[in-house]
Order: sequence, then structure tokens, then C-alpha cells
Amino acid sequence: MTDTTSTKQVYFHVGLGKTGTTYLQYEFFPRLKGIHYIQRTRYQRAHEIISRTQYPRYLVSREFDQQLPQEVAKFSRHYPDARVIIVLRRHDGWIASQYRRFAKNGIHVDFEQFFDIDHDQGLWKQADLNFMAKLRVIESHFGHKPLVLFQEDLKQDPYGFFDSIAAYTGASYARDAISLDAVHTSYSDKQLKAVRKLSRYLFPVSEAHSRKTLRGWLQWRRIQLTSYAIMYPARLLPDAWFNNVELIPQTQLNKIRDHFADDWAQCRAYARRAC
Repeated sequence: MTDTTSTKQVYFHVGLGKTGTTYLQYEFFPRLKGIHYIQRTRYQRAHEIISRTQYPRYLVSREFDQQLPQEVAKFSRHYPDARVIIVLRRHDGWIASQYRRFAKNGIHVDFEQFFDIDHDQGLWKQADLNFMAKLRVIESHFGHKPLVLFQEDLKQDPYGFFDSIAAYTGASYARDAISLDAVHTSYSDKQLKAVRKLSRYLFPVSEAHSRKTLRGWLQWRRIQLTSYAIMYPARLLPDAWFNNVELIPQTQLNKIRDHFADDWAQCRAYARRAC
């Protein structure tokens, strides 16, 4: 049911995942002043929290990728006037980072099986990388142009990036309170190759890809813990054992960058237009 009588302003950070989302959720958003922040771990209770409290402004954060259209539709039923924040990352870098995340968690398919730029037969589809379509979905549900930011700008000019969010939400922050250190540790190609290689013998792809049931979640958690157990000792193995194949072929990334160049240019132009 839509809360039509509320005068509360809700801001909704939807991700995308792998665009510095965890850093924002744990390092930057909690330090914003003048807005009540609802963490990702409390996302399922966001409507309850907003209904029972009396802050003038709320920032709700969760990261979405393939599930963005469904989650945006669900959230907009409660807050059709919410103002959305979305962070994008150039397509080749974004899908490469998504693959590294899946490889870390025991999804042992090759990159071309994960994302197939030539025939669109991968686990992730080309439609999943259509960013302008995601922006249109957001506009269609909320009736507002979202604030579109870019992960590249977060790296190159973090305070300018933070200033954009603060201005958009009517919040403030102290620069000296923000650490610019990364939240997550990056894993080397050697470690991820070791996980991918050994996972082929330990886990079927279907088992590693399902988390929709309790059994599936427990399987996924077991796979994740096993993957970490592989990665740490893999640091000590000779590099020569893993140099026979690229984790992510650069030729594929070049194709992806070229294929989505128009979509990326449209997103950059869209972001420059006033909200």
C-alpha cells in the first residue's frame, strides 16, 4: 500500500553492485548528517522503519544487478516519489568484476560461459548490461530522473562524488571523517584461477548457482567457505602453474567495451542533464 500521506522524503540507492557499493554503505553513508540511513542489512525492514520513525529524510541502500527491475517496482509501490541514486561502471570493467565475484564464490565456468558477447548464451545476458534500460525502468516507476554517478569518478575525485550525493539528499558530511581506503580485499588472478580449477572437481555449476531455497543457500555458503580455503594457500603456489590461460580474456573485454559504447555514451549524456 502506498503511503500517500507521508511528508517524509526517501532516497533509494540501488547500486549497481561492483561499483564501490560496499564502500559507500559502510564508509560514507553512515557518516552523512541530516538524513537517517537504513543499512543494506536492514533493507527488508525499510518500510517498517520508515513507518515507525519520524525523520524528515531517509536514505535506503541496497545493491541490485539482474534483479533491479523487480526490486525497483516493489519499492516504488510504497514510495513512488522516492529519489533514486545509481552508480554505473563501464561495461567491460563491470562485467569483469562481476565474473571475479562469481569465480571467488565457486562459479567455475570460463568467462565466455559467464558472459557471451558473441552469441548471448552465457549465464548473464547482454540485456543485463543495458544500463539505459535500467535508467528508464527507474524513471517509469518513480517519475523522476535518478542521480547517475560513475564508479570511475569515485576513484578519481572521491570528494566530488560525495559532494554530489550530499547535495542531492540535502545532507552534509565532514571530509576528515571519511577514510578513502578500500573496504574489500582484492584477490589475484592466480587465486581465482585456483578456485576455478579446483571447483570444477568439487561443485556442479547448478549447485553453485542456486540460493533461492534454504538448501541452496546452505550449499552456496559451503561453496563460498571452501573457495576461501582454496584462495589463501593459492597465494603460495608458483605463478607458472596458472599462466597458461587468462582469467578474463582481454579480447573479450575489448569486444564488450565496443559493443556497449553507445549505451555508455548515452548514460554519460543522461547523467549530465539536470535532475
